[in-house]
Amino acid sequence: MKKLRVWVDHDLCVGNGTCLVRAPSVFAHNASRQSEVIDPAGASESIIRQAAASCPVGAIRVELAETGESLLP
Repeated sequence: MKKLRVWVDHDLCVGNGTCLVRAPSVFAHNASRQSEVIDPAGASESIIRQAAASCPVGAIRVELAETGESLLP
């Protein structure tokens, strides 16, 4: 299994929460109601990519940990 680096750009995040719905074991809201990564290995790569793609402002980044290659278009 590929090791992923997943993070949320808080300058962009508006707290929509679609990532939480799609991958609740990976994302949670912080005290500011912005998404945070709680477990980057909490779901399959496919689910994490779907959750990131569902972000209406493109605030979620997903990369291969070893190379830094982006897994999102």
